[in-house]
Amino acid sequence: MAKALRELKEQARVNGTQQPEVVIDPTREPIVVVDGLHIIYRVYSSGGGKGTAASALLRILRRQQRPSMTEVHAVRGVSFIAYRGDAIGVIGTNGSGKSTLLKAIAGLLPPARGAVYTDGQPSLLGVNAALMRDLSGSRNIVLGCLAMGLSQEETKAKYEEIVKFADLKKGFIDYPMSTYSSGMGARLRFAIAAARTHDVMLIDEALATGDAKFKRRSKAKIDELRKDAGAVFLVAHNLDVIEETCNRVIWLDEGQIKMDGPPAEVLQAYTEATGK
Repeated sequence: MAKALRELKEQARVNGTQQPEVVIDPTREPIVVVDGLHIIYRVYSSGGGKGTAASALLRILRRQQRPSMTEVHAVRGVSFIAYRGDAIGVIGTNGSGKSTLLKAIAGLLPPARGAVYTDGQPSLLGVNAALMRDLSGSRNIVLGCLAMGLSQEETKAKYEEIVKFADLKKGFIDYPMSTYSSGMGARLRFAIAAARTHDVMLIDEALATGDAKFKRRSKAKIDELRKDAGAVFLVAHNLDVIEETCNRVIWLDEGQIKMDGPPAEVLQAYTEATGK
């Protein structure tokens, strides 16, 4: 982490971009340092067909060439520092690189260039978080807690708290998750993830389907996590959630940071620019 900060001091502005200058606060403890991060996807071009095994076999039989690949530069030279206690909202239009950035911080996507340094283990929570649809909510609570590193005793101690926080309809905790609505599934995913202290918690639209009551409880839980843990990143299209929850907002535009600052200033500029 110290090395990462030294490199940012030497290169405060990202080469070749017009992104905001990285400001280092020596009075606060950094927990995430993103240094000149580039993420590039390689996908099949639309004209060549999908790259599945079945389509590949058909192309072989028909003596067709493989579909061409194209590169999508999803994140372009992003640099910033997140400090312990931060709750950072990440906003931007569809395709701006928000989810890609969170996946890179979580270590799920390798940088094409640049680097991500974290002090501790990041945990990514999204609307498609990996719970087992054919298993009951109750069983998913147990498996989810064990997967996060909680002991069996800790899981038992947290069980009732998770069920209460998820606020599922009566009896649904024993039903398969395939019977849950999107809102019920989102509440259970968040309740499980929030059952332990995270070094860095990354939330990708997981609160989007919750009702007003759940959003209030989620905000209180995020505030608690900020005090007890490291940092929270929140991607949400609902700007009210960002404004109420975060102490800082990063606006991404075409894979670059357009603005990084206090929620009121960034959200106003974003609303004026996009009409949202």
